[in-house]
Amino acid sequence: MLETSAGLGQLMTIMIMAVALGLDAFSLGVGIGMKGIRLLHILKISLLIGLFHVLMPLLGMFMGYYVSSLLGQVAALVAGGLLVLLGGHMVLNSFKTSETRMVDHRSLLGMLLFSLSVSIDSFSVGVSLGMFESNRILTVLAFGICGGAMAVLGLLLGRRVSRNLGEYGEALGGAILLAFGLAFIF
Repeated sequence: MLETSAGLGQLMTIMIMAVALGLDAFSLGVGIGMKGIRLLHILKISLLIGLFHVLMPLLGMFMGYYVSSLLGQVAALVAGGLLVLLGGHMVLNSFKTSETRMVDHRSLLGMLLFSLSVSIDSFSVGVSLGMFESNRILTVLAFGICGGAMAVLGLLLGRRVSRNLGEYGEALGGAILLAFGLAFIF
């Protein structure tokens, strides 16, 4: 009986962490979705986020005890920096014509930067979990599924909102990402 309740407690903890990490992908997905994103790009970005939400905590778990004291602040700064760069880029791009834009969030580089920025905090969580006995497969699958699903929801919500915002959607989406990046840093 004691093992069953301990296992259930561990499962609940993993699910709460998965949802918390997925909320990041959801809220930032709203910002990206406001640019007026196609369903195919929503699928691609969400799959990449799900993949990163599996790989990053898995890598973190393997790092575990060795770097846990150094990683917390560094991970938040890197995630914040990436979001500030991506958000600032989106705001600047909203004022440019389509011929003068540099990196598009739908490009492979843009999708990778976004996926990494919303998944880097799961690396820190993975480091913490690496110090404890936990079911790695269950943990990374829960993180990946939750991250990908919540990214889809955020991107779809942002897409719906963007229809009402018109040309200002990209600037607002970039401002949201910029704000989250600054919140990560400070």
